[in-house]
Amino acid sequence: MCRHLGYLGAATSVGSLLTQGDHSLRTQSFAPNDMRGGGTVNADGFGVAWWDGDAALRSYRNPMPIWTDPAVDDVLPQVRSTSVIAAVRSATVGMPIERSACAPFTDGRWAFSHNGVVFGWPHAMADLWSEIPPIDALALPAPTDAAALWVVLQNLLRTHDPESALRVLVRRVEATSPNARLNFLLGDGETLYATAVHHSLAVLRNENSVTIASEPLDSKPDWISIDDRSMVVATASDVTISGLES
Repeated sequence: MCRHLGYLGAATSVGSLLTQGDHSLRTQSFAPNDMRGGGTVNADGFGVAWWDGDAALRSYRNPMPIWTDPAVDDVLPQVRSTSVIAAVRSATVGMPIERSACAPFTDGRWAFSHNGVVFGWPHAMADLWSEIPPIDALALPAPTDAAALWVVLQNLLRTHDPESALRVLVRRVEATSPNARLNFLLGDGETLYATAVHHSLAVLRNENSVTIASEPLDSKPDWISIDDRSMVVATASDVTISGLES
C-alpha cells in the first residue's frame, strides 16, 4: 500500500532523505513494518518531488524498485531542497506498473502522494468522477485510484483551501468505500498537509525541520505516532494535528 514521506526545513540533500536512517524510505520499500494487510513490499516504482531555490517544482520518478536505481546514490544526493515529498509504491493488483502511476503527482506548485487503496475502484469513485471537467478527465495521469484521487483533489483545490479540500475528499470517498485507506500527503513547498485514515503515519519535529512519514525513518524516540482519522498541517516551524471530523 505504498510508503511516503514529506520534509520541510533547512536545505538538505534530496537523496539523503530517501536513504538516511536505519529504516529509511528505501529500506521501507523492501522491509516495511506496518503495511496493515496491504502487501508485503513496495517494489513497483518510486518518486520524489522537490522545490528548488526559485520555488519551482521538480520531480524524478522511476517504475523500477528504488533499490535498483543508481540515481538515488549518484545524482539525487547532489540536489538540495528545503521541501521534499517522496514515495515508494506497492501497486494494487490489476493496476499498471509504469512511471506515470508513481507518486508524487505534480501540477504547478503542488505535489501529492496517496498511501492506501480505494476498495471497489473504479466503481466506488464513479460519483466523484462524474463531477470532473472532461478536459481534466482526459488528462488522467494513469488508470489508478491514486491518480484519480489526484485529479479530484486538483478540482477541489480550485474552490477550497488545501486542508478543507483533503477533508472533503476523505469524506466523499468514504461515502462509497467506507474501508478505504486514505493517507494523503500534499505540499506546495511551504506547507505539508497529511491525513491518516486506516494507515500508519508518524511525525518528527526538531529545531530546524519537520518530517512526516508512513513509518519512522529511524529509532529516535521523538517520533510521534499519529492517531487514525487525523489531519496534520505542518510548516518548518509549526505542526498542528486535529481530528478529521473537527
